[in-house]
Amino acid sequence: MTSTSEAARVHAPPHRPLKRRTLLPKKRVDPVTIISFFLVILFVMPARYVIGPLGGAGSPASMVAVMLLVWYLLSTLSPRWTPLHGRQPVRAVIVFFALAVLASYVAAMTRPLSSEELNAADLGLVLVAGWAGIALVTADGIPDMDRLETLRRRIVLGGSVPAAVAMIQFFTGIEITQYMALPGLVENGAGVLFEREGFFRPSGTATHPIELGVVLAAILPLALHGAIYCRDQQARKKRWLMVALIATALPMSVSRSAILGLFVAMIVLLPTWKPEWRLRAILIFGAASIVMRIMIPGLIGTVLNLISVIGADENSTTRTGDYDAVVAAVTQRPLFGQGFATYLPRIYRVIDNQYLMSSLETGLVGLTALLTFLLAGWVLARRARKAATNEETRHLAQCLAASSAVAIFGFGTFDAFSFPMIANVMFLLLGLTGALYRLQTTGPTAAQPPAA
Repeated sequence: MTSTSEAARVHAPPHRPLKRRTLLPKKRVDPVTIISFFLVILFVMPARYVIGPLGGAGSPASMVAVMLLVWYLLSTLSPRWTPLHGRQPVRAVIVFFALAVLASYVAAMTRPLSSEELNAADLGLVLVAGWAGIALVTADGIPDMDRLETLRRRIVLGGSVPAAVAMIQFFTGIEITQYMALPGLVENGAGVLFEREGFFRPSGTATHPIELGVVLAAILPLALHGAIYCRDQQARKKRWLMVALIATALPMSVSRSAILGLFVAMIVLLPTWKPEWRLRAILIFGAASIVMRIMIPGLIGTVLNLISVIGADENSTTRTGDYDAVVAAVTQRPLFGQGFATYLPRIYRVIDNQYLMSSLETGLVGLTALLTFLLAGWVLARRARKAATNEETRHLAQCLAASSAVAIFGFGTFDAFSFPMIANVMFLLLGLTGALYRLQTTGPTAAQPPAA
C-alpha cells in the first residue's frame, strides 16, 4: 500500500513555474495638470488667508509652488525623467534672480536685524523658491503646443474667478471672500473693501484692488487671443464672455495702474492686428465706455480724472518723495541691499514702486536681476513670434509680449513682490513664454514632462 503522502505526490499536478508579474511602465504626471491645480488655489482661494506661523509666505498657493520646485529638482536627478532638454533661457533668468536674492540674504546677515526682519528674510526665500518652481516647471514641462493652449485657456478661466468676485463686491459692497477660506487658515491683512470717490474698490480674491487690476490687465491679452482664434461657435461665445468679464471688472478696481496697464497692452497688440480688427476693437471699446457710463454713472469719469492728475495729486507727490530716501539708503548698501523682503513698512516706510524696493532690498545686482526677469518675458515672446510659422502662434506670442509689457509698467506703480497673486502670475507667464519659445525654436520633442 502506498502512503497518503506518496499518493499525493503521484496525483499532484506538475509543477509550473510562477509567472513573473508584468510591470506596467510608469506614467508621467502631466505638469499642465499640476499647474492647473495650482491655478485653482491661486485664483479661487482668497490670497490673504495663510498658514498662521508662516505669514505672507504661508499662503496655500506659495506652498504648492515650493512643492513644484522640489518636484522639478528631483526630476533632474534621473536621466530618464529630467526636464532639462535643449536650450531654455528661463533657467538662466531664474538662477540669476535666485542668486541675487541669496546674495542679499547673506548681506542682510552682516547687519543687525530685528526678529521681525529676520523672519521676513527667511520667509522671502520661501517665496522665491515658489516663484522659481512655477517658472521652471512651466517652461520645461509643457510638452507640446496643445498642452500649452490648454494651460493658456485655464489661466484665463482662473482669472475670470477674481473678476466675477470683484463685480459682486463692487455692486453689493459685501466682502464675500470671508466665506471662501479653508478651515485652519488665518487672515493676513484686513478683509474690508476699500473705497474711492464713492465707489467700492473690490479686490476679488487678490489682496488689494491694485493687484487685482494689474493681474486682470496681464491676463486680458491671453483671453483676447483665445476668443479671436476659437473655431467652435459655442465655445467662442463663452470665451468672449470671459473677455467681457475681465475687461469690465478691470476699471471697477478704480486703479490707475490697472487702466494704464490696459492701455499698455493695447498699444502692444493693436499695431499687429488686421485693420478690420483694430476698427472693431475701437468701436467695441467706445460702445463699452458708453454702456458703463449709463449703467455706472461716474465710474469712467473718476478713472479718467485719476489719470489726468498724475504728478499733481497727493498720491503722486508722496511716491516721488520716496526717491531721496531710497537714494540715501541705497548708497549705504549699493550692491546687494539690506536683504530681500526686509524693508518692512511697519519699520521703515511704504514704497509703492518695485524697482525702488528691489534697489533697497537687493541692491543694484538685485535690480538688474529684476529687470532681466521682466525683460526676458518680452524678449522671449518676440523671438517666439519671429520663429513661429503660423499666424495664430505669432498672435499668442504677441499677447505674451503684451502681458510682459503690463508687468514692466505695473511694477513701477506698486511694490508687486509684496502681493502674492501678481508675483505668482508673472512668474507663471514667464514660464509660459519660455515654453512657447522652446517649442517654436526646438520643437515639441525637445522636452519631456517631469516624472512623479
